[in-house]
Amino acid sequence: MTQISVSVNGTPHAANVEPRTLLVYYLREHLGLTGTNVGCDTSSCGACTVLVDGESVKSCTMLAAQADGREVTTIEGMAAADGTMHPLQDAFHRNHGLQCGFCTPGMIMAAASYLQENPAPTEELEGNLCRCTGYQNIVASILDAATPISDVRV
Repeated sequence: MTQISVSVNGTPHAANVEPRTLLVYYLREHLGLTGTNVGCDTSSCGACTVLVDGESVKSCTMLAAQADGREVTTIEGMAAADGTMHPLQDAFHRNHGLQCGFCTPGMIMAAASYLQENPAPTEELEGNLCRCTGYQNIVASILDAATPISDVRV
């Protein structure tokens, strides 16, 4: 077992985990944060995307032990404490940027990191896969959220 200490959505957690435990399974099975999904088991889809120290990471490719001492943000940590949605969550809601919703948390997390690096994106977005949609409303949601995102915490 490996002892880890990680902050998840601003809350410190300490645990003993198997060295081979992937971050996605630590979040889902140990912490009960099931918004982070396992979609493909090959790191292709991005449904498992979370932020680690503000950078998007496919949590199915990172060991929980690698998160030791770091800050992890999941979709559950995006809304404000009073439940107010993050601008990306609100934009996805307003623009119908989801179909079944399975990949939506990963899309939002990847977009949050992307918009921090590129606050004026174009429609040339890539990185996550969705089996349900043609991406038009997802792109519209990200572009809609781009304006206020630079003024919001991630």
